[in-house]
Amino acid sequence: MAGLVPPPPTAPDTPKQNERVDYLNLPCPIPYDEISREAYMSLKPELFEGMRIDFTKGLNQKFSLSHSVTMGPTEIPSQSTETIKIPTAQYEFGANFLDPKLMLVGRVLTDGRLNARVKCDLTENLSLKANSQLTNEPHMSHGMASFDYKGKDFRSQFQLGNGALFGANYIQSVTPNLSVGGEVFWAGQHRKSGIGYAARYNTDKMVATGQVASTGVVAMSYVQKVSDKVSLASDFMYNYLSRDVTASFGYDYILRQCRLRGKIDSNGVAAAFLEERLNMGLNFILSAEIDHRKKDYKFGFGLTVGE
Repeated sequence: MAGLVPPPPTAPDTPKQNERVDYLNLPCPIPYDEISREAYMSLKPELFEGMRIDFTKGLNQKFSLSHSVTMGPTEIPSQSTETIKIPTAQYEFGANFLDPKLMLVGRVLTDGRLNARVKCDLTENLSLKANSQLTNEPHMSHGMASFDYKGKDFRSQFQLGNGALFGANYIQSVTPNLSVGGEVFWAGQHRKSGIGYAARYNTDKMVATGQVASTGVVAMSYVQKVSDKVSLASDFMYNYLSRDVTASFGYDYILRQCRLRGKIDSNGVAAAFLEERLNMGLNFILSAEIDHRKKDYKFGFGLTVGE
């Protein structure tokens, strides 16, 4: 008889109320100058032409040395429509010191250039970044330093460089998914100033950004995460002073042993970049770029040894 007793009536389903947003505990946004980093990774891989070999040797847990050899053509400025290239070869020696609170990176090249980068965490929220380049060419050496402050739901940065260059930016989370910010700069040597605004909206599956500046640049980007291994990206850039417009579409495909990135833009340029892991600490690199309008074709291959 117990099986014949009908079950008790259940209460009707009630719609789930939206969770309230705690605006006092919003996440910290990414740095202002990295607002489009997902699109940058897919659409602007480190393309090269010729041959490249990079070797890194770790001396201990914090200190390592690196050697890099590149051989390939270099473009030189020309007034004609044809691209003029000359063969070049270059060796680069580097030293790296990596610590949880301090990073020192130095590079010296056979053409006389010296590059240095420093990142130091002064406190838990304040960090110092500096980079410089010294060269034999007159008026080509430069240096820049920035102070970054990371707040609970905001980030701010102050920059200063040679040539009386000053800049500052600020980005603030206004919802769990949306952050907005702005920047200003003053280049005293060239007597130029500017102001810009940016917004970023991100979820687990997509990232959309937009930027506008008084220099005439309007930029937008969108990245869609199809799966854990596949991402599609697009960007649009318009300069309302020069009337230049560029749009590009790209992909980022991560396999078990390799990573493939590629793009094509409205100027007729198609590019692909492949990183293949051959063994532990050994990677093979392929780079290709075709400019149909200029009839310029670039191909490169290389090896990366060491971690």
